[in-house]
Amino acid sequence: MHPPSQVTSIALGDLRQTGKCVDSSMYKIRAVDGEEDEVAHTLADLHRRTFFDSAPIPDFDWGHWWFVYRGDEPVGFAGLVRSTRARNAGYFCRVGILKSHCGRGLQLRLMRAMEAQARRCGWDCVVSDTTGNPASANNFIKAEYRLYQPRFPWGWANTLYWRKPIRPVPLPCRGMHSLSPIKRS
Repeated sequence: MHPPSQVTSIALGDLRQTGKCVDSSMYKIRAVDGEEDEVAHTLADLHRRTFFDSAPIPDFDWGHWWFVYRGDEPVGFAGLVRSTRARNAGYFCRVGILKSHCGRGLQLRLMRAMEAQARRCGWDCVVSDTTGNPASANNFIKAEYRLYQPRFPWGWANTLYWRKPIRPVPLPCRGMHSLSPIKRS
């Protein structure tokens, strides 16, 4: 497992569930390798604890995966794979946060990490879906995703489909030694 770096944080804010102050900056997002046995085991455990029996456990050997850590403990995860339903797109295949850590903006932080990876992959957009999950749907809205109707829907009759165009990171031009503007006479 990839332990987070040592960080000292002052706890502020959120008093809702435990009566203790918890600052969202006390959480760290880290990319992990889903092919590593210990990571895959932790991903599967988090999946069971967040999705219960509502979704099959995905293949963690495929795609890009992240943990949300609070201290040394993973409390959430997310996965991004190449979409098989949309052209040149990434697909948010899973985002799960343990209930005791919900409401701290962690899904939005994971979405930003996944969008950055999608840009590095050169994809034009990111797609996903939600079914019966208003909190997640609201996070897609906050992150500027738009509802769309795919040509071949893959979910249930009440599934909402989300899409966000992204601009891929431009590759450096070969032979360019300077990025200064050209002087004109």
